[in-house]
Amino acid sequence: MERLYRSRREKKIAGLCGGIAELIDADPTLIRLGLLLLCFVTGVFPVVLTYLIAWMIVPIEEYR
Repeated sequence: MERLYRSRREKKIAGLCGGIAELIDADPTLIRLGLLLLCFVTGVFPVVLTYLIAWMIVPIEEYR
């Protein structure tokens, strides 16, 4: 079973979207656009709060 890690290679802010993209083998840009769309649909505060919490909880990727 694979784990979610913050990406070191596909990193814009914290590497969360890059890590999700690597986990599901998708384009990180699509994940970022989906997150942006989610911000507009649900409101900015819940998504930003969730992103910050995930930034603190999800470990950074180890070098392979």
